[in-house]
Order: sequence, then C-alpha cells, then structure tokens
Amino acid sequence: MQRLADQIQREVAGLIRQLKDPRLGMVTVSGVKVSKDMGYADVYVTVLGQELNVDYAPSLAVLNNAAGFLRGALGKSLQVRMIPRLRFHYDEVVMNGNRMAALIHQARASDSQTLDDDANHSQTSE
Repeated sequence: MQRLADQIQREVAGLIRQLKDPRLGMVTVSGVKVSKDMGYADVYVTVLGQELNVDYAPSLAVLNNAAGFLRGALGKSLQVRMIPRLRFHYDEVVMNGNRMAALIHQARASDSQTLDDDANHSQTSE
C-alpha cells in the first residue's frame, strides 16, 4: 500500500506541473494516503508562500476539479487494476512545524536575553 502511495505521489507531482491554470500556485505534494480498499487516495499538498498567508483555497479547488483528469493520467502510468479516486487536502503539518520552529526560536531568544540580564545584574551587584 505504501509503495503505491509513493508512486502516486511521484506521478501526481509531475502531472500537477502540467496543469495550466493561473489560479494554481506553486504546489508541492507532501504525502499520499491510500485507503485500504484502494477506492480513494488522499493527496496532501502545500502551496509555496503559505507562510506569508497566501490563500491556498484556489489551488486546492483547481486540484480537486482536475482530480478526474489526473486520475485518468495516472491510469496510463500505473500498473494497477484499479486507480483510486484522488482527494486533495491542504497539509497543515508543514505550517504547524513552521509555527513550532518559530516558537522555539522565540523562546530560546527570550531565554538568552534573560541569562544575559541575570549575568549583567550579578556583575553590577558585586
């Protein structure tokens, strides 16, 4: 199942680059999960610039509208009996990871400032 998901991820990433829709941003396929019955493949994507609050909804709409076309193209390249229906989702894991990294950086900077202040305070009181 994982092998099929990896293959779908590679193929869909290449096919998305061929879509010619101006609403489609710079999309990266970050993962694919195939259902046990192989009826559906949930494709998780990120959009370049999302950390700058770029709206990913238009890109997601384009991908979901093109899902039938993409599925047909997958059928020509995959050697499986049944091609799963594609459902595109925004991958929030990447954004959450970026937020966590920013919070950690902020906390470390705050700790460093507190340590510097404590060191300066102890030197002046001696």
